[in-house]
Amino acid sequence: MSLNIAETFELLFDKNNNVAYKALQELQKESIETDCVYLYMDRLSDMLDSDNSYIRTRGLTLIAYNARWDKDYKIDEIIDNYLKHITDVKPITARQCIKLLPIIAKDKPELKNDIVSALHKANIGIYDDSMQSLVYKDIQKTLKEIEKL
Repeated sequence: MSLNIAETFELLFDKNNNVAYKALQELQKESIETDCVYLYMDRLSDMLDSDNSYIRTRGLTLIAYNARWDKDYKIDEIIDNYLKHITDVKPITARQCIKLLPIIAKDKPELKNDIVSALHKANIGIYDDSMQSLVYKDIQKTLKEIEKL
């Protein structure tokens, strides 16, 4: 069964988070193998501005997984908006964003300095104490991973 990218993409916005998560997983898998999802890069960028943190997280994830196909430098154009999510209002979205950054740094080495700089500047003081240490650890781990690239 071949994946219908257009239909699966629409499921990313499904009210049922289980349906949307399954669509995300399928598109993520597809993004590793082909550039089919890359055609939706503009819509993925729009997702970063969604009021719904789940939708923002799905956008962040698929943008990272499509960095390898980014021949049009679309990620370069939106990297500042992407990096804002290092301190997303929702700490879970922020943590997801931080964990995805090594993928972008690996596939888009020209953005490595921007990423590292944004990680160093991130103000994690906006989070509750319980989350601050987790986000801090994520940032440190990501910086180490990026250094190895």
